[in-house]
Amino acid sequence: MTDLRSLSRPVGTHVQVGKGLVAGALAGAEELGCETLQIFVGNPRGWALSAGKPAEDAAFAAAIAERGMRVFIHAPYLVNLGSPTPSTYENSVAVVAHNLVRAAQIGAEGVVVHTGSFVDPGGSDAESAERFAAAMRQVREGLLPILETLGDDGPWLLLEPTAGQGRSLCAGVEDIAGYLDAVDHHPRAGICLDTCHVFAAGAPLDEPGGTTATLDRIVEIGGEGRLRLVHANDSKDVRGAFKDRHECIGEGHIGLGAFEELFAHPATDGVPFILETPGSRDVGHPDLPLLKKIREGQG
Repeated sequence: MTDLRSLSRPVGTHVQVGKGLVAGALAGAEELGCETLQIFVGNPRGWALSAGKPAEDAAFAAAIAERGMRVFIHAPYLVNLGSPTPSTYENSVAVVAHNLVRAAQIGAEGVVVHTGSFVDPGGSDAESAERFAAAMRQVREGLLPILETLGDDGPWLLLEPTAGQGRSLCAGVEDIAGYLDAVDHHPRAGICLDTCHVFAAGAPLDEPGGTTATLDRIVEIGGEGRLRLVHANDSKDVRGAFKDRHECIGEGHIGLGAFEELFAHPATDGVPFILETPGSRDVGHPDLPLLKKIREGQG
């Protein structure tokens, strides 16, 4: 059995749990040739807090530890810590906390959480600014107590900037600074870079050197070691379109050059790459071997 700990930039995809963590998620990931994987631990479009099965959790944790496989959980899509609706905010806090507990139980390295948005029904610029500020106060009040429970060796809370649709609290690289400020740059708050999202929000990943500059800026804002995961996705739409529509690697508007720069950049040393492209969890899909080929070309 290959020990995946030796891989600096392991690649994998989001897989379905299906028959269970071991018989479903892990078996499916190995069939695909994944070196890392991402899963949901409940309904991605619901609020239910799905309890794990202790024996299955322990078996999965032991299996991935034996392989050196790094695992990530994606929080449900409904999570929005900036929502002005009390029930949505309260459910969001509960779901994030629960997913981090589940991460610890199954040996996952971190939980990916979308950074959310606020509702702006219109009005003056001052009113809009106050709604944004109120939403960011909610982020702080909701996340800081959770982060404080994680400990030095607990799972990471991985903040994923959105594509800029709606009234995003954090879309694109520059907004990361304010979001990290809101959580006091907590040492367990990491960054998940989704290439499609930051491109949709305006990052020049399609230009030679643009991806390198984007990563440089992430390091300037967050510090070394804050980038913990890359969601490797091309984009069906042009740069700055504010649309979150993923495309297969090299078939969208981002192009292969961006992924070559990603693998070559020192900031991704030790950082896993997870695919969320159309069909990437189908046997025989080309994206996973393509990422491995690009990685080998940068070695």
